[in-house]
Amino acid sequence: MSKIRFQALIEASNRKPIEVIENTKRSVLFGENVFNENTMRQYLTNDAFKGVMSAMELGTKIDRKIADQVSSSMKEWAMSKGVTHYTHWFQPLTGGTAEKHDAFFETIGNGMAIEKFGGDQLVQQEPDASSFPNGGIRNTFEARGYTAWDPTSPAFIYGTTLSIPTIFVSYTGEALDYKTPLLRALTAIDEASTAVCKYFDKNVKRVSASLGWEQEYFLIDKALANSRPDITLTGRTLLGHSPAKGQQLDDHYFGSIPSRALNYMRDLETECMLLGIPVKTRHNEVAPNQFELAPIYEECNLAVDHNSLLMDVMGKVASRHQLKVLLHEKPFAGVNGSGKHNNWSLTTDTGVNLLGPGKTPMSNLQFLTFFINTIKAVYDNEELIRAVVASANNDHRLGANEAPPAIISVFIGEQLTKVLEELEGVTNGKLSPEEKTDLKLNVVGKIPDVLLDNTDRNRTSPFAFTGNKFEFRAVGSFANCANPMTVLNTVVAKQLKDFKTEVDILIESQGLKKDEAIFNVLREYIKATKNILFEGNGYGEAWEKEAKKRGLSNNKTTPEALKARISKKSIAIFEEMNVMSIVETEARYEIEVEEYTKRIQIESRVLGDIAGNHVVPTAVRYQNLLIENVKGLKEIFGKDFEKQAAEQIKLIKGISNHIKAIHLKVDEMISARKIANVIEDAEEKAASYCEDVKPFFDEIRYHCDKLELMVDDELWPLTKYRELLFTR
Repeated sequence: MSKIRFQALIEASNRKPIEVIENTKRSVLFGENVFNENTMRQYLTNDAFKGVMSAMELGTKIDRKIADQVSSSMKEWAMSKGVTHYTHWFQPLTGGTAEKHDAFFETIGNGMAIEKFGGDQLVQQEPDASSFPNGGIRNTFEARGYTAWDPTSPAFIYGTTLSIPTIFVSYTGEALDYKTPLLRALTAIDEASTAVCKYFDKNVKRVSASLGWEQEYFLIDKALANSRPDITLTGRTLLGHSPAKGQQLDDHYFGSIPSRALNYMRDLETECMLLGIPVKTRHNEVAPNQFELAPIYEECNLAVDHNSLLMDVMGKVASRHQLKVLLHEKPFAGVNGSGKHNNWSLTTDTGVNLLGPGKTPMSNLQFLTFFINTIKAVYDNEELIRAVVASANNDHRLGANEAPPAIISVFIGEQLTKVLEELEGVTNGKLSPEEKTDLKLNVVGKIPDVLLDNTDRNRTSPFAFTGNKFEFRAVGSFANCANPMTVLNTVVAKQLKDFKTEVDILIESQGLKKDEAIFNVLREYIKATKNILFEGNGYGEAWEKEAKKRGLSNNKTTPEALKARISKKSIAIFEEMNVMSIVETEARYEIEVEEYTKRIQIESRVLGDIAGNHVVPTAVRYQNLLIENVKGLKEIFGKDFEKQAAEQIKLIKGISNHIKAIHLKVDEMISARKIANVIEDAEEKAASYCEDVKPFFDEIRYHCDKLELMVDDELWPLTKYRELLFTR
């Protein structure tokens, strides 16, 4: 075993569990470091409190006088907890979070200073935007950008810094972040959903999208991770032979959580409680050293902020435990990758889940309205839905044994399928009294009973109904939830808007009753969306062929999938719903295409370096030892040495063949990369990296992994899978 691997394993074995103080109840800790409603009641004046709450609940603007009061109270609260700095915390299009810390400290002359934080600093800052992705929205020399306070997501303290959630826009007003389009999409879904809800309940004034994410991740020893250049630079292993034991015994899933991982989880959960992140569930996932964390559902914007914050906190807490969190969608070949299921629903200000059946036929008709319109939105925009989960990382996962395929389909279960089939038979036009009774009591009225037994889940479905919500399962573990949530809420809002228009026309022009008009429109939607509904195995070739017959797309790679981002249809929807302008939509497309290229480029360079500077030299060193061994056998056995050294000679030849193949494939990969690098068009460059550079990865890996099995374990320089996945 190499010195690097040996030292890493020694360090891993000497780790002592970090004690976590858990004497305090979780409910007491929850939100302790958040400037939430409870804290605001204690620190704000009555006018300031009402102003902030109105902004949070109704979207009203906060005037500068109120902002000054809020900032003063925020500073007082933060300083009472030892805070020295503040930051506008935002989510640029890098996929991570960003922050620039400024001290409360200000000089006032004559060698004196004060602690200052005014309304101006709370409401807006001007961070340098020149180094953030912009997709051509501004020129390189135009560095100015603005962050603006989002009062709907409460400020929080992490460490000694007060973090204020903000949006991030360019000097000319275009969104440079994930939050801005999400907030616009949430406004669109609120308006469209509320308008439709008026058919059923005139008291509904507001509808909120809710989100419950499920964060999957790998947890490995920090020293072992640092011994792998590929993990350090790309977040995943670019080579490594599968261990004899992986996940085939199904003994890790829901098993007893290893003590070291449990100590980490307890520490992480304490941090989450303080930050108001309502984490509730933890368990072992399918692959060795893979785990999952999930919270209680929250309003979508807050849930997105909490997940982005969580991913940052996870890494910091892991470091304290001498561990490393891997959020890459496929860090290890041969075992399950990681996703982040987005569970989505709509809730009224009257407390009704619009995707949850009720106890009366009327409430069930409301459920069916939102249920069927969601399916219609996904069907009409299935390529855009696929595009929003596309990334270089997620390409490794989609279609594998633990993730849904690249074909977007909707799973609703056998019972609800029967309900839709019965609704499809609704008379086109006015209903007789008998038909109304039969439909409402015998079909719509029985939905709660139907759903009691509708508990099955199809793990191969990328978009599945699971009782009272839709589960978007294709989202990757590293993704910012704002991206899929912006698209989903936008297309559903557009669909609900169109639905209301159709219903109103039937009521006004044909004199149909409200229920009759709703039934007739839903009936046509059911007929139109049959092709997207699929209950079977999404992994097989049979489904690919069937999906093609149904006219569903199967965009397997990111460059192919992303084109739907800038289709005329997608651009028109975003503009109509006031979510993104054509400039903002095209900018995001360009950013995502460039990111794909850069990630494949980095992986290519890292793989070439490891193969040439780690694997091959080690193989040559071992080969030389074998050659010396053969020479010694020749001296001892003379002419008969070939018989005695047959296995060694065979091994020497095998090593030579693999070394030769590695050199050849690495050189060819570098040549392909050079050709791709001179392509100016971003779309063509991404396609070249996908089609001409990436295929070499598996070929080079094959030969490197074969050498791992041949070379003496003491010489092999890279920490192996069995050590990464099974070291506790």
